[in-house]
Amino acid sequence: MDFKDQRTRLIRNLKSRNEEISNRVIDAMELVPRHLFVPENERINAYVDRPLSIGSGQTISAPHMVAIMCSLLDLRPGHRVLEVGCGMGYHAAVMSQLVRPGGHVYAVERIKILGESAKKNLLESGYEDVTVMIEDGSQGLPQQAPFDRISVACTAPEIPDILIEQLTQGGKMVIPVGQYMQELYLVTRSNGITKEKKGGVIFVPLIGKYGF
Repeated sequence: MDFKDQRTRLIRNLKSRNEEISNRVIDAMELVPRHLFVPENERINAYVDRPLSIGSGQTISAPHMVAIMCSLLDLRPGHRVLEVGCGMGYHAAVMSQLVRPGGHVYAVERIKILGESAKKNLLESGYEDVTVMIEDGSQGLPQQAPFDRISVACTAPEIPDILIEQLTQGGKMVIPVGQYMQELYLVTRSNGITKEKKGGVIFVPLIGKYGF
Protein backbone atom coordinates (compact mmCIF):
# COMPACT_ATOMS: atom_id res chain seq x y z
CA MET A 1 0.00 0.00 0.00
CA ASP A 2 1.25 3.50 -0.86
CA PHE A 3 0.97 5.67 2.26
CA LYS A 4 2.39 8.87 0.72
CA ASP A 5 -0.98 10.57 0.09
CA GLN A 6 -2.31 9.56 3.51
CA ARG A 7 0.76 10.99 5.25
CA THR A 8 0.46 14.20 3.21
CA ARG A 9 -3.15 14.65 4.36
CA LEU A 10 -2.14 14.06 7.98
CA ILE A 11 0.64 16.64 7.75
CA ARG A 12 -1.77 19.14 6.20
CA ASN A 13 -4.15 18.58 9.12
CA LEU A 14 -1.37 19.11 11.65
CA LYS A 15 -0.33 22.35 9.97
CA SER A 16 -3.86 23.66 10.46
CA ARG A 17 -3.25 23.39 14.24
CA ASN A 18 -0.20 25.66 14.08
CA GLU A 19 -1.11 27.46 17.29
CA GLU A 20 -0.17 24.26 19.16
CA ILE A 21 2.42 22.57 16.94
CA SER A 22 5.83 23.88 15.87
CA ASN A 23 7.01 23.72 12.26
CA ARG A 24 10.06 21.70 13.35
CA VAL A 25 7.79 19.02 14.79
CA ILE A 26 5.66 18.90 11.64
CA ASP A 27 8.81 18.53 9.51
CA ALA A 28 10.03 15.69 11.75
CA MET A 29 6.71 13.85 11.61
CA GLU A 30 6.69 14.08 7.83
CA LEU A 31 9.89 12.02 7.83
CA VAL A 32 8.70 9.21 10.13
CA PRO A 33 6.81 6.29 8.51
CA ARG A 34 4.09 5.80 11.14
CA HIS A 35 2.72 2.74 9.31
CA LEU A 36 5.89 0.86 10.26
CA PHE A 37 5.20 1.43 13.97
CA VAL A 38 1.70 -0.06 14.21
CA PRO A 39 0.49 -3.68 13.96
CA GLU A 40 -0.16 -4.90 10.41
CA ASN A 41 -3.91 -5.01 10.97
CA GLU A 42 -3.88 -1.28 11.80
CA ARG A 43 -1.65 -0.09 8.96
CA ILE A 44 -4.62 1.01 6.88
CA ASN A 45 -5.37 3.48 9.71
CA ALA A 46 -1.78 4.55 10.35
CA TYR A 47 -2.31 8.14 9.17
CA VAL A 48 -5.75 8.65 10.69
CA ASP A 49 -5.43 11.23 13.47
CA ARG A 50 -6.58 9.05 16.35
CA PRO A 51 -5.11 6.54 18.81
CA LEU A 52 -4.73 2.95 17.59
CA SER A 53 -4.55 -0.34 19.46
CA ILE A 54 -1.09 -1.92 19.51
CA GLY A 55 -2.07 -4.95 21.61
CA SER A 56 -1.53 -5.83 25.29
CA GLY A 57 -4.17 -3.26 26.22
CA GLN A 58 -1.98 -0.41 24.98
CA THR A 59 -2.36 2.28 22.31
CA ILE A 60 -0.25 4.45 20.06
CA SER A 61 -1.15 8.09 20.65
CA ALA A 62 -2.98 10.11 18.02
CA PRO A 63 -0.51 11.99 15.78
CA HIS A 64 -1.73 15.40 16.95
CA MET A 65 -1.03 14.42 20.57
CA VAL A 66 2.50 13.30 19.69
CA ALA A 67 2.97 16.63 17.91
CA ILE A 68 1.64 18.68 20.83
CA MET A 69 3.83 16.88 23.37
CA CYS A 70 6.94 17.27 21.21
CA SER A 71 6.18 20.95 20.66
CA LEU A 72 5.78 21.57 24.40
CA LEU A 73 9.13 19.91 25.05
CA ASP A 74 10.93 22.13 22.52
CA LEU A 75 13.33 19.32 21.60
CA ARG A 76 16.67 20.47 20.20
CA PRO A 77 19.76 18.89 18.59
CA GLY A 78 21.99 17.28 21.18
CA HIS A 79 19.28 16.72 23.79
CA ARG A 80 19.25 13.57 25.88
CA VAL A 81 15.65 12.41 26.17
CA LEU A 82 13.87 9.87 28.36
CA GLU A 83 10.61 8.43 27.06
CA VAL A 84 8.37 6.49 29.45
CA GLY A 85 5.98 4.13 27.65
CA CYS A 86 7.44 3.77 24.17
CA GLY A 87 4.92 1.24 22.84
CA MET A 88 6.10 0.21 19.37
CA GLY A 89 8.52 3.12 18.98
CA TYR A 90 6.75 5.81 16.92
CA HIS A 91 6.97 8.68 19.40
CA ALA A 92 10.63 7.86 20.05
CA ALA A 93 11.34 8.01 16.31
CA VAL A 94 9.79 11.48 16.04
CA MET A 95 11.82 12.71 19.01
CA SER A 96 14.95 11.17 17.50
CA GLN A 97 14.45 13.29 14.39
CA LEU A 98 14.20 16.39 16.56
CA VAL A 99 17.36 15.82 18.64
CA ARG A 100 19.62 15.07 15.67
CA PRO A 101 22.52 15.56 15.37
CA GLY A 102 24.15 14.58 18.61
CA GLY A 103 21.09 13.70 20.69
CA HIS A 104 19.86 10.39 22.02
CA VAL A 105 16.50 8.97 23.11
CA TYR A 106 16.23 6.41 25.92
CA ALA A 107 12.83 4.75 25.56
CA VAL A 108 11.41 2.58 28.34
CA GLU A 109 8.62 0.04 27.89
CA ARG A 110 7.40 -2.33 30.63
CA ILE A 111 5.68 -4.84 28.28
CA LYS A 112 8.32 -7.08 26.74
CA ILE A 113 6.51 -7.92 23.48
CA LEU A 114 6.00 -4.21 22.73
CA GLY A 115 9.53 -3.29 23.72
CA GLU A 116 10.96 -5.95 21.43
CA SER A 117 8.73 -4.71 18.60
CA ALA A 118 9.95 -1.17 19.23
CA LYS A 119 13.58 -2.25 19.03
CA LYS A 120 12.94 -4.01 15.71
CA ASN A 121 10.89 -1.16 14.22
CA LEU A 122 13.40 1.52 15.18
CA LEU A 123 16.41 -0.43 13.95
CA GLU A 124 14.78 -1.30 10.62
CA SER A 125 13.72 2.34 10.17
CA GLY A 126 17.22 3.67 10.76
CA TYR A 127 16.82 5.07 14.29
CA GLU A 128 20.03 3.82 15.83
CA ASP A 129 20.10 6.81 18.19
CA VAL A 130 17.23 5.34 20.23
CA THR A 131 17.92 2.85 23.02
CA VAL A 132 14.91 0.77 24.11
CA MET A 133 14.91 -0.71 27.60
CA ILE A 134 12.30 -3.06 29.10
CA GLU A 135 11.91 -1.80 32.67
CA ASP A 136 9.56 -0.04 35.09
CA GLY A 137 9.46 3.39 33.48
CA SER A 138 7.76 5.00 36.48
CA GLN A 139 11.20 4.99 38.10
CA GLY A 140 12.86 6.62 35.11
CA LEU A 141 16.43 5.62 34.29
CA PRO A 142 18.65 6.91 37.11
CA GLN A 143 21.69 5.22 35.58
CA GLN A 144 21.37 7.40 32.44
CA ALA A 145 20.21 10.63 34.14
CA PRO A 146 20.16 13.56 33.94
CA PHE A 147 17.95 14.18 30.92
CA ASP A 148 17.26 17.42 29.07
CA ARG A 149 13.72 16.29 28.32
CA ILE A 150 11.32 13.60 29.61
CA SER A 151 8.19 12.50 27.75
CA VAL A 152 5.66 10.30 29.58
CA ALA A 153 3.01 8.62 27.42
CA CYS A 154 0.87 7.16 30.23
CA THR A 155 -1.09 8.85 32.98
CA ALA A 156 0.28 8.98 36.52
CA PRO A 157 -1.62 9.39 39.82
CA GLU A 158 0.67 12.37 40.48
CA ILE A 159 3.88 13.74 39.01
CA PRO A 160 6.64 11.40 40.31
CA ASP A 161 9.39 13.31 42.13
CA ILE A 162 11.86 10.67 40.94
CA LEU A 163 11.32 11.78 37.34
CA ILE A 164 11.67 15.48 38.20
CA GLU A 165 14.96 14.66 39.94
CA GLN A 166 16.27 13.16 36.68
CA LEU A 167 15.84 16.44 34.76
CA THR A 168 18.75 18.76 34.12
CA GLN A 169 18.52 22.38 35.26
CA GLY A 170 16.42 23.99 32.54
CA GLY A 171 14.98 20.58 31.67
CA LYS A 172 11.34 19.94 30.74
CA MET A 173 8.91 17.06 31.10
CA VAL A 174 5.44 16.43 29.68
CA ILE A 175 3.25 14.03 31.63
CA PRO A 176 -0.49 13.26 31.86
CA VAL A 177 -1.83 13.12 35.41
CA GLY A 178 -5.09 11.73 36.78
CA GLN A 179 -7.21 8.60 36.57
CA TYR A 180 -10.66 9.54 35.29
CA MET A 181 -10.10 13.25 34.65
CA GLN A 182 -6.62 13.54 33.16
CA GLU A 183 -4.59 16.71 32.57
CA LEU A 184 -1.41 17.11 30.53
CA TYR A 185 1.29 18.96 32.47
CA LEU A 186 4.45 20.70 31.34
CA VAL A 187 7.01 20.54 34.15
CA THR A 188 10.09 22.77 34.03
CA ARG A 189 13.07 22.50 36.38
CA SER A 190 14.79 25.89 36.51
CA ASN A 191 15.53 27.62 39.83
CA GLY A 192 12.64 25.63 41.23
CA ILE A 193 9.88 23.55 39.69
CA THR A 194 6.99 24.94 37.65
CA LYS A 195 3.97 22.84 36.68
CA GLU A 196 1.66 24.14 33.95
CA LYS A 197 -1.64 22.56 32.90
CA LYS A 198 -1.89 22.15 29.12
CA GLY A 199 -5.32 20.60 28.60
CA GLY A 200 -7.41 17.51 29.10
CA VAL A 201 -6.17 14.19 27.67
CA ILE A 202 -6.83 10.44 27.73
CA PHE A 203 -3.94 8.01 28.21
CA VAL A 204 -3.47 4.45 29.43
CA PRO A 205 -2.27 4.27 33.06
CA LEU A 206 1.35 4.37 34.18
CA ILE A 207 1.98 1.01 35.86
CA GLY A 208 4.87 0.56 38.25
CA LYS A 209 6.34 1.61 41.58
CA TYR A 210 5.37 5.28 41.11
CA GLY A 211 2.28 4.65 38.98
CA PHE A 212 -1.07 3.03 39.57
